[in-house]
Amino acid sequence: MIKKPFDEYAEEYDAWFLKNPNVFGSEVLLIKHVLGIPGRTLSVGCGSGLFEHVLRTEHGIDIDFGVEPAERFAEIAKKRGMSVRIGLAEELPYDDPEFDTVLQNGTPGYVDDLELAFREASRVLKPGGHIVVADVPAESSYGLLYRLASVVGSWDEQSLKVLAPRHPYPIEFAAAARWRITEEKTELLRKVGFVDLEYAQTLTRHPKFSDDSIEEPVEGFDRGDYVAIRARKP
Repeated sequence: MIKKPFDEYAEEYDAWFLKNPNVFGSEVLLIKHVLGIPGRTLSVGCGSGLFEHVLRTEHGIDIDFGVEPAERFAEIAKKRGMSVRIGLAEELPYDDPEFDTVLQNGTPGYVDDLELAFREASRVLKPGGHIVVADVPAESSYGLLYRLASVVGSWDEQSLKVLAPRHPYPIEFAAAARWRITEEKTELLRKVGFVDLEYAQTLTRHPKFSDDSIEEPVEGFDRGDYVAIRARKP
């Protein structure tokens, strides 16, 4: 699981969400929708705990436990009230199956071995527990735009400027990610043994207009720039 650039640019990461409040609000509603009543929940790659803070303070969903490889992020999340352990998605610092839900929000693109990360999630889940996986699909408009910006190395190129949102995702984070298609994540979840996969999506407008207003989540994964998968451990 990638640690940099998150230690170096932790404040910039949070700032991007705050500059795009409706994008952030749409993603929060998606996570709320797929979590339902999650029970004891572990957020893997919890970052600064920004999503967890808003879910707790505005939606009554408590996610108290987190795992995060970037120490700077973990410090911020702790200040926001989370119990955070330094660790990797591929090697979770827990010994027993003690969680009802494992959340990987924005995590898959920054994990080297996603199959192993899913196996670790299954290991710490109780039987009947759920994994929730949410991120930008490689095939989405955002995914294609991020990959193009990563190749160019900047958002300053004119052909990108006319396509990009007003406040684009920091190039350091776009370039560090390995964007994966939804089908790959689906296949890996099933390979690990998860069942009853469900899909929901948000940010269905072009990236230039995705911050115009907050979107309610809709089912499926065919047009959203942020897609969540919920699956059950038998």
